Amino acid sequence: MTVTKGETLVTEIRQLDAKGSGQAVVWRENELGNPKKLRLTIPQTLPGEKVRVIVDQPEKRRRKALTEEIIEAHQERVAPQCMHFELCGGCVWQHWDYTGQLKQKTAHVKQAIEAQGFDPTLVQDTIGMEDPWRYRNKMEFTFAKDGSLGLHEAGNFRKIISLETCLIAGKEMVEAAMEVANWTKEYQLKGYDKDTHEGLLRHLMVRQSFANGEMMLALFATESPTGHLKSAVNDLIQRVGEKFPQVKSLLWLENTDWADRTQSEKTHVLAGRDFIYDEMAGYRYRLWFDTFFQTNPTQAQKLVELALEMGQPKKSEKMIDLFCGVGTFSLPFASQVEKLAGIEIVETSIESAKRNAQDNGISNTYFLAKDARKGIDEVLESFGHPELLMLDPPRSGAGGKVMRRIGRSKPERIVYVSCNPDTFATDISELVPFGYTLKMVQPVDLFPHTVHVECVALLVRNEEI
Repeated sequence: MTVTKGETLVTEIRQLDAKGSGQAVVWRENELGNPKKLRLTIPQTLPGEKVRVIVDQPEKRRRKALTEEIIEAHQERVAPQCMHFELCGGCVWQHWDYTGQLKQKTAHVKQAIEAQGFDPTLVQDTIGMEDPWRYRNKMEFTFAKDGSLGLHEAGNFRKIISLETCLIAGKEMVEAAMEVANWTKEYQLKGYDKDTHEGLLRHLMVRQSFANGEMMLALFATESPTGHLKSAVNDLIQRVGEKFPQVKSLLWLENTDWADRTQSEKTHVLAGRDFIYDEMAGYRYRLWFDTFFQTNPTQAQKLVELALEMGQPKKSEKMIDLFCGVGTFSLPFASQVEKLAGIEIVETSIESAKRNAQDNGISNTYFLAKDARKGIDEVLESFGHPELLMLDPPRSGAGGKVMRRIGRSKPERIVYVSCNPDTFATDISELVPFGYTLKMVQPVDLFPHTVHVECVALLVRNEEI
């Protein structure tokens, strides 16, 4: 069978890919009549489902297909709650019952560590949320060329889906974003065109502290908020002030770079401060527009609690917090150890960590802005070997060189917080030759309705090595 564009096929979903889409295989004949395998990627399907699909991109061996009909549905399939789900790229699993999502995430972590030779029974069931909706304290929306505000279409970063709601963001955050969207329409302001590099508005970042309610609205634009924009900007300031008194930081950030990132060349504080306060585990933090902070405060609190429980910090011990960021884990641990050194390559995060420690009356910390591997060497010279080491690297992982340097520093216990089970498993395999044993892995769901899962793990050093 030769497949042509627009042709319908019936197939069964074998598994899910790394992005959460269904994978299927269909055999067909090529131009010479020989059998060839056609691999299909089918979004919004679940393993075991029998589906009728429409095939797109017939010139490729791997093709995306759109579901025309679910012939045999998975028993855990549910109706998506958001009106934008079919098009929006913000969520991928709203069609999957939440208990099924959690089981899949646990299985992912088990598969990842088993592939590196570890015992999968060390992985506990994923800790989910009681209410897996409106959990995000930060959202980055994008302006379309016509000025409408939304999120990228699934798999298409050139197209923006105009939103009326978002069920994973805080309700007040969405209301504030929609007010900005209405303001944009009234003044007929254009969005940035990624192809022609023309237009005014690029992104809207919304942050809100779930602890104290403080909110930040940050508009990223290609021009200054002065001149011909002054009247419109003044109206925005007045609207926000009247309707959203919880907005303690209203920012206008100039960004003329072609790269599609939320960065600022010049920051204008339209109202309030250039930061907001937030809280985690009883500690207060200052958050600027570019500050990394866990986006699910409810589950992030559990991460901190798990890390403390596994690490068992003691007042007589020294500790290193690697990839420490603004001190999210550093501050809770610092209060329970003799002294703590935090290492982070981003200088602004280190400055924030120092300020956060000071704000919370913590004086036994030392924060260093340096590459992780070199930072460990520098800390060890003046600090000595730590009894406890914690790391929370980016999705790409810490890497073999850093992990081997950790092994040579000989901490008694290592707590690894990960947002990527695959790089986590690869990283900890580097510690085995140094005598470390994996004791347990606890997955935590910080991103319901997506494929992502966080882990907290404990490794202990065998003193005989």
